[in-house]
Amino acid sequence: MIPADIADSDIDWIHALNKVHEVELSPLTRDGVVSMVGRATYARTIDGGAFLLGFDQNGDYDSPNFIWHRDRFARFLYVDRIAVAATHRRRGLAAKLYDDIFAFAAKRGDERVVCEVNSDPPNPASDAFHEALGFKVVGEAYLDDRGKTVRYLAKEL
Repeated sequence: MIPADIADSDIDWIHALNKVHEVELSPLTRDGVVSMVGRATYARTIDGGAFLLGFDQNGDYDSPNFIWHRDRFARFLYVDRIAVAATHRRRGLAAKLYDDIFAFAAKRGDERVVCEVNSDPPNPASDAFHEALGFKVVGEAYLDDRGKTVRYLAKEL
């Protein structure tokens, strides 16, 4: 199980998986998936059941969470979304994708990998996962347009 670049043939299942996890990830149309994959700095899948999309500080992306990091850090790789299909859980795929993005970011000279996790509604599994990977809380925001609160996390490389 080695992470691979997202191919055109992956788009439909990635879109379907994103729909299952819209609360945690935010909604995306199929065209939105295609657009994000095309603009992402990092867009990889593993074992046909997990994916991760990330943007560097120069990314063409207007997410308030991405912008929060861009306003504070000169160099980073932002994890916009990661999801693992229920049929592929408990295989360590998310950890493998994170290990891969850490190596990718370090090779590029990025100073940190950043992300956000919902704190309201809570996502305790994601909190525990990111803490185990060495992420630290660096901020928090209420997203009025989404009706949720997020914690911003960073892992220094």
